Amino acid sequence: MTPQTISVLRELLNDPLAEHYGLGLCKATGIAGGTLYPILIRLEEYGWVESRWDDPAAHQGRPPRRHYRITEDGLESGREAIARAGEKRRRAAGSRRPGIAGGTA
Repeated sequence: MTPQTISVLRELLNDPLAEHYGLGLCKATGIAGGTLYPILIRLEEYGWVESRWDDPAAHQGRPPRRHYRITEDGLESGREAIARAGEKRRRAAGSRRPGIAGGTA
C-alpha cells in the first residue's frame, strides 16, 4: 500500500457518504491525476470504491465528471490499511538509533 493510496483512502474516509470527483481528490490530496486515477481504478477493482458518471445534460458547459465513493468493504478495509501503514511507520521510526552528532545509524 503506497503512501499515495493511503492518502486517497484517508480523503475518502473523511466523509464516507460523500461523492468525490477526480480533480477535487487531486486538490485535496496533492496527488497528480496521472497517479490518482490509477489508484482509483485499482481501488474500484478491489471493490473498495464505486464510481458513477454525471448526467451530461445536467451540467451544460462542462464535461461530465466521474464521482467516486467508498464502499462498505472499502470502509473496513481502508481503515485497516491506514492502521497497518501507521503501525509500520511507527515501527520504522522506533528502529532508528541515534548516531554520531545526533544523526541516525
